[in-house]
Amino acid sequence: MLRGGPSSEYDVSLLTGNTILKNLSEQYHPIDVLISRDGVWHVDGLPREPHSVLSHSDVVVNALHGEYGEDGKVQQLLHHHNIPYTGSDPLGSALGMHKLLAKKIYAQAGIKTPYHIPIERPGNIHEYAVHLHKTFPNPRVVKPVGAGSSVGVTVARNVMELEIGLAKIFDMRVDAFLEEYIGGKEASCGVIDDFRGQGAYSLIPVEVRAKGSHFFDYNSKYAAEAHEIICPGNFTREESHAIQHAAKLAHKALGLRHYSRSDFMVHPRRGIYILETNTLPGMTEESLFPKALHAIGCKLSDFLDHLIGLAMGRK
Repeated sequence: MLRGGPSSEYDVSLLTGNTILKNLSEQYHPIDVLISRDGVWHVDGLPREPHSVLSHSDVVVNALHGEYGEDGKVQQLLHHHNIPYTGSDPLGSALGMHKLLAKKIYAQAGIKTPYHIPIERPGNIHEYAVHLHKTFPNPRVVKPVGAGSSVGVTVARNVMELEIGLAKIFDMRVDAFLEEYIGGKEASCGVIDDFRGQGAYSLIPVEVRAKGSHFFDYNSKYAAEAHEIICPGNFTREESHAIQHAAKLAHKALGLRHYSRSDFMVHPRRGIYILETNTLPGMTEESLFPKALHAIGCKLSDFLDHLIGLAMGRK
């Protein structure tokens, strides 16, 4: 199993990996591979070359998040070594991680997503913030193109907040974009391949309510006291079906495999908007995917067995 990695979601990946290790059934003999922040693979605290680890493995459970682990890079490495692994292939992973490319694919598939524009570092951030404030719908969200767990995300309702958000995102030295803020209920919906007799099975939509924040940000995601998770969410039957349908559409349109989780906003008048799709959903104790599994009576250990079976071609 791979966890850690050289991304801003290193700590979350450690937690996901720990949860997976605790819930694997006894039929497996896992090798816990910790990838350091500088990209070095370790087993039992000792640095190892990837090929030496993979040559003794039957399948890789990918518990990485963010850059390297979720954007297609480690998937290319695993493909090169011809080792089965959980999660999407290099192309699907790269598309899911690149939010602007994913939005183009959503639009082609007929899935509504918020209005957005790419942004670049200007000569004067304050003047740029004033310009965007005058020309882009308010409120708006500053987002990195390729990070997860809401890292670097800022909701800006005035020029000052917009300038702060721009400065923060440009300090990260990543590609970024500006997105229209959609108010309403926040929803998340998982999809599992070849599960319970369906080629693409939609889990029950989860409703997320962040406390003291405009949105489900990084701190809200991983602090139990900072959010409320409701599963099943407080959606109408029509809304739930539409969310599930859109999650499956996104999963298929992006060419994903095994499992995914898409995030949505449900506006009371304007309807349902997809925000992004996670190709390696978190599996921490506070993560949404395990809670949705629990809601349908599926143990995490049973899901992991199903996931490994998909990777090894048993399903």
